[in-house]
Amino acid sequence: MRIAVCLFLVAITFLSYWQVVDHGFLNFDDARYVTENTHITKGLTREGMIWAFTHSYASNWHPVTWLSHMFDFEFYGLEPSGHHLTNLLFHITNALLLFGILLKMTGAVWRSGLVAILFALHPLNIESVAWIAERKNVLSTFFWFLTLWAYFAFVEKKSIGKYLLVVFFLALGLMSKPMLVTLPFVLLLLDFWPLKRWGDTAIHKETFARLILEKIPLFILVAMASVTTYMVQKGGGAVRSTEFSSLYFRIANALVSYLEYLEKLVWPQGLSIFYPHPGNALPFWKALVGLVVLVGVTIWAVRRIWQAPYLAVGWFWYLGTLVPVIGIVQVGEQAMADRYMYIPMVGIFIAIVWGLSESIKINKYKLLPILVVIPLLTALTWAQLSHWKSSASLFKHAISVTENKSPSFVIAYNNFGHALASEHRYEEAVEQFQQAIKINPYYSKAHNNLGYSLSELKRFDEAMEHYQHAINIETNYAEAYNNLANTLGQTGKLKESVAYYNEAIRFKGDYAEAYFNLGVLLNRLGKTEEAIIKLEKALEIKPGFISAHNHIGSLLGQRGDFAGAIAHYRQAINFDPEFAKAHNNLGSTLAQQGKFAEALAHFERAINIDPDYIDAQKNLRLARSLVGKKVDAQITQEIR
Repeated sequence: MRIAVCLFLVAITFLSYWQVVDHGFLNFDDARYVTENTHITKGLTREGMIWAFTHSYASNWHPVTWLSHMFDFEFYGLEPSGHHLTNLLFHITNALLLFGILLKMTGAVWRSGLVAILFALHPLNIESVAWIAERKNVLSTFFWFLTLWAYFAFVEKKSIGKYLLVVFFLALGLMSKPMLVTLPFVLLLLDFWPLKRWGDTAIHKETFARLILEKIPLFILVAMASVTTYMVQKGGGAVRSTEFSSLYFRIANALVSYLEYLEKLVWPQGLSIFYPHPGNALPFWKALVGLVVLVGVTIWAVRRIWQAPYLAVGWFWYLGTLVPVIGIVQVGEQAMADRYMYIPMVGIFIAIVWGLSESIKINKYKLLPILVVIPLLTALTWAQLSHWKSSASLFKHAISVTENKSPSFVIAYNNFGHALASEHRYEEAVEQFQQAIKINPYYSKAHNNLGYSLSELKRFDEAMEHYQHAINIETNYAEAYNNLANTLGQTGKLKESVAYYNEAIRFKGDYAEAYFNLGVLLNRLGKTEEAIIKLEKALEIKPGFISAHNHIGSLLGQRGDFAGAIAHYRQAINFDPEFAKAHNNLGSTLAQQGKFAEALAHFERAINIDPDYIDAQKNLRLARSLVGKKVDAQITQEIR
């Protein structure tokens, strides 16, 4: 029976989530976590591992998560399907571990299996699985469950080695995501039920004190992680508590969010990647209702604590594990997030499944929830997952299901516009950026992105006006300086353009694109040697920068360094075999050295990639004629 449950769990989760492997990267954190993170795109290197453990990045310190992304790059490169597959495999493994842990602790096969299936299929978990940047969530939960597994083994037969294994898994989890800071408290709940270490009918102070003392090393570990996380997030500008809203409104939002999470758990509709924070606009009555409901349920669960201990354990699991992300310490601009329910929902599922199982005494009726809920959740998850196919579809959906027009909702419009711009739908993108600026005129990213779209539409004066707005709002905004420099270059103001590229580099020393753009511009100004230096700097920062390889190859070829040029063209092709321009340039350089056969192969490859590539077609015809003349000359020489 246990094997059958495991096989069903794997099959139904794959069925519900399989479409995710055809999805792409998102324009919401995936870039800084993976695609544009040079520490990740170099693969698993010694320098990368040192960086992961010694540096904070993106307002986080989670070295184990960075290592997992590096492993993925080693296997999949920048092919998103592989990264998605890893997330899905972690999710399936987490569901299996949850089933195994509950089964070991309770011996209840069907109830443990149903909790695991609900966890595996619920649409609230889509965000954790379908979002590559949320690897930290599925990875840390993997270590959460391994910690529970090791703890149960320790409880069964105590030993130093088993306890150290608990500490080890908890440490790995905390280094994946600090969400595990509540885990020692959950272990105390599990001590009460189902492990029954507190006592059968009453709580003994000596026993409880011993259980607390037993977990002191774990509490020390989570205290260190909490302090580290707060310092890193505050240093990275992610903590917004003092400026975002008063303590009263943060507490009010937390009370309301507790209820809204439960509502989405029971009725998973209107799910969104971003729920804007209401700030000081939250009505008092909503907070009051939240407080009354939470206190009422808590009193009810406590009163039934000895008759139905699973209710109290499940409820306090839910309340407690949400504390780090409920918004008392505000991180980011969201009121709540689906991904925050990945661990807390388990407590509610335990309470519901065990409660219904005790209430429904007739065995044949116990199958009804399974027969109804599983197909429903499978369908809902499949449908909701389709919105995650691309950034455009995701943020279009977010806007359609969210009526809130608070200043923080500017993020949804900005990201939707960015996604449209990446698909070259610039007119549509302009509309979204303008809507974003209408909601929040001081959002620098929307001004910068609007400038970019206007520039692509050749509306250069308007574009430069918005870039300047972005810089006025955020004086160290390197991307805005870079984009303004690009537009100045397009309008012929080359010297001003150089100055703005230098400003972009001053504010962001590892800005590979700015070094590349400056190198290209310096070459236009006839400063070839300086251009090569800037291009080499871009490659030092970003070794897989194919355009930089191609451009520096051209410059080296122009000064007669054919070996250097060929090496860079080959590097570009190694990173992207479909880079037609590099194939054409490599072919030209090889032809100049008389290597016509190899040159022909690269010209043909360029045309296969881009059938309309006129330069490659001309070069192919010329190379073929030169090969023919060479053959004629050889025949004539043999006749003589």
